[in-house]
Amino acid sequence: MRKTRKNKSFRLTRGAGVLLPISAIPSNYGIGTFGKESFEFVDFLGRIGCRYWQVLPIGPTSYGDSPYQSFSAFAGNPYFIDLDLLIEEGLLGHEEVDAYDWQNSEDEIDYGLVYNSRVKILKYAFKRSKHKEKLDYQIFCENNAYWLDDYSLYMSVKTHFDSKEWLLWDDDIKYRKPAAIKKYKDILKEEIEFWNFVQFKFSEQWNRLKAYTNSKGISIIGDIPLYVAMDSSDVWAHHELFELDERMNPIHVAGVPPDIFTEFGQRWGNPLYRWDVMEEDGFTWWKERMRSSAKLYDVIRIDHFIGIVNYYSIPADCPTAVEGEWKKGPGKKLTDLIKASIGDAKIIAEDLGVLTPNVVQLIEETGFPGMKVLEFGLDGNIDNPSLLHNYRDSNMVAYIGTHDNETLMGYLGNKNRKELRFTKKYFNTKLSKNLPDAIIRALYTSNADVIIIQMQDFLKLDNSARINHPSTIGNNWRWRLLKSQYKQIDEKTLYEWSYLYGRIVNGGSDG
Repeated sequence: MRKTRKNKSFRLTRGAGVLLPISAIPSNYGIGTFGKESFEFVDFLGRIGCRYWQVLPIGPTSYGDSPYQSFSAFAGNPYFIDLDLLIEEGLLGHEEVDAYDWQNSEDEIDYGLVYNSRVKILKYAFKRSKHKEKLDYQIFCENNAYWLDDYSLYMSVKTHFDSKEWLLWDDDIKYRKPAAIKKYKDILKEEIEFWNFVQFKFSEQWNRLKAYTNSKGISIIGDIPLYVAMDSSDVWAHHELFELDERMNPIHVAGVPPDIFTEFGQRWGNPLYRWDVMEEDGFTWWKERMRSSAKLYDVIRIDHFIGIVNYYSIPADCPTAVEGEWKKGPGKKLTDLIKASIGDAKIIAEDLGVLTPNVVQLIEETGFPGMKVLEFGLDGNIDNPSLLHNYRDSNMVAYIGTHDNETLMGYLGNKNRKELRFTKKYFNTKLSKNLPDAIIRALYTSNADVIIIQMQDFLKLDNSARINHPSTIGNNWRWRLLKSQYKQIDEKTLYEWSYLYGRIVNGGSDG
């Protein structure tokens, strides 16, 4: 067991980074993978002097395709396994892969095509694989036994019941009766082994990509949601840790209350934790989750960090977030455990939202860097804390916008005349066409230790390239980068900005 350091600093090395989901990387198979194009993106990061690559959650996605609603808080997404690497291993043939339709467009993911093809093609590879004979595979299964056994059984039973959510399974296995667990492990033995194989290949390919990224002096920032999906192996296998009734239905669910942006708030629908029960067993599930995340990432961004301090509880039968109430979370008890569980990894606290004094106090006590989003600051109010000159503490990660926000071009295009006039004055330019570069450069000059730019903003893309519109389903998480678009970026200028403003990569990583 590796030892953790006492009084560890969570401050990040000054640098710049790019936000690009794995799903958005170019590929021939409908969605980004851990193959050649990912390595080429890392090379691009090196050429522009970046220290950081931020990705979205890389877990297996469910209905709606959101990476924040995953079948597991531990497992990896089978879509990201690179098929060309499996061909090189002799596990697949070109003709088998080419027999499937993977995409209708190179710049948009068709999740239906990917879903219908990916598992089928991976099963061809599984049948030819001799992974069970490999020591690496045996070590992988042993090291991940806490979650792997439950996840592979869950996915196998889900397949057995035509992909229905676990609440609709037969009662014996829904309630995890010992006899049912044994029964399904016996009849689904081959299917369970397949899902073990999928996770092994995911881990093998990801570790290869991460090692290459770190060798270039670039750290990977991973993103983990605070909550997990109701239809997940985590809730099914550890139902006692969640607010569920005797029929396993959620009693209260997560979300955020109404505000100036959303009249009815946001009802996310994730089941809430029984924090008291978790505390009784020493937060074992969280301990294992953070250990697992620290293996995957150099820096872990905890989404909706404020929910650790205060969380919004919505009655499950309420169709909106109007009727919820704030409740107290575990606070420092959990953050102390997080610190002790992640070894050399670091944390970013996504502290956007209602920043009550106790949230601010906990972030100060932990030393975790928080976040600023520049798009939240350009309303004409010079005292807005999201404006660059109000960044009092450099221990932060600054964004123009995150995956939940408009692209920079889309944002500027939607501003009224008064706001646009203020924005041009603030960034010292008279022409609207010069604003994107002026804003990006200004972020580089800021005293924020880390700045993260969405790839779409370097490319000056409008909102058709936006990744997510919160509280909507159907057209999110689809944008993809075209390989030809690299040519549109002035790499020399970005490298110079990294150098001029003390953000240049100089070897090593934060992992």
